[in-house]
Amino acid sequence: MRTNALIRSRILWSAVSAGALAVSAFAATAQAGTTPTARSAQTPLAWHQLCAAPGTAQASCDVLQVNHPAERVAAFGATANASPSGYGPSDLRSAYNLPANGGSGQTVAVIDADDDPDAASDLATYRQQYGLPACTTSNGCFRKVSSNGSSTSLPTKASADQGAEDSLDLDLVSAIAPGAHIILVEASGGGVSNMGAAVNEAVKLGAKIVSNSYIWKQTSSDPTYDKDYYDHPGVAMVAGSGDWDYQWGVGYPASSPYVTAVGGTSLVKASNSRGWNETVWNTKAGEGTGSGCSAYEAKPSWQKDTGCTKRTEADVSASADPDHGEAVYDSYQESGWGVYGGTSAATPIIAGVYADAGTPTAESNPASFPYADSSALNDVTSGNNGSCSPAYLCTAEVGYDGPTGLGTPNGTAAFHS
Repeated sequence: MRTNALIRSRILWSAVSAGALAVSAFAATAQAGTTPTARSAQTPLAWHQLCAAPGTAQASCDVLQVNHPAERVAAFGATANASPSGYGPSDLRSAYNLPANGGSGQTVAVIDADDDPDAASDLATYRQQYGLPACTTSNGCFRKVSSNGSSTSLPTKASADQGAEDSLDLDLVSAIAPGAHIILVEASGGGVSNMGAAVNEAVKLGAKIVSNSYIWKQTSSDPTYDKDYYDHPGVAMVAGSGDWDYQWGVGYPASSPYVTAVGGTSLVKASNSRGWNETVWNTKAGEGTGSGCSAYEAKPSWQKDTGCTKRTEADVSASADPDHGEAVYDSYQESGWGVYGGTSAATPIIAGVYADAGTPTAESNPASFPYADSSALNDVTSGNNGSCSPAYLCTAEVGYDGPTGLGTPNGTAAFHS
């Protein structure tokens, strides 16, 4: 979103870190050539948020970026900006038991603010790097339009941080659903009416899955915004729960009962039968997946937890920890490859899974689908994003919990009716 980049860096520790280390000490001792799938869960990285914490007027992105360039080289053994580090498509499809050619016949819309002039070329670079089918304007797979559907009269250029958001969204939809067509709908600013108009245009253009990697602080107007912008039967609306932990509160549009609210996990390679382990994403420094009770949205009939009388976040979750983050190619904010996290990563992952699952049933509310088949999800049972009562709203447990919802994808069965 067009927000001021948060000019600060912190040391990111995993949930099991026991103390503090200087980045310089880490860089001196890290082993060159180590990949994210082999990295120790106790290895710290420096990172920064690309957007300030959201308010009620302007949407904020949910992106965290591993600092560059020295720390990425030390941690991942890749030449900074010149070659990818972080999880790629095969890693994510392995972690979530997804097909290599999913999304065929589907159209996924990505909603972002303002124009990224490099969106198409950056997407082409990412897909070529990983051997994914070309998705271009010339072959009809990729479209970039304004919120009134124009491909020639686009919004003003985005701030640099938004370029990274665009690339993150487009790359991760591609990673999960390489066969899907993608529409990037660029809103003219980050206000609710701006972003909502882009959502409506996406649906008008035929998208059955809409990825919304942005967030506002909840307000009493949210139920009105639902009807104006986010209540589209038969369309999977997906949005992240935010990157500021439980204590920050609940964000919109994830809190809408017409939207699948996506929490964040820390995804790490493991020697178990799945080959991966996931815990609640929480940096212990004020950043981590959001969760909690909406103050304004009615509780949907399919949500059965008893700690919130109204709508509870989240529904499902996916990889969001920048310490074990995703490879992204961005030449607008960056000069090439970077490593990113945040619920802005988890959101397009889940949007891609909906695309893999096929067209939602007409007149359905796809946010309800996971609740009908929660056994087809990886239950996340450890970690927390703060302190609260009842504890399940901020602490992972068997079954449903606030930070990770019902769990993470294990195939596509939980994402269709």
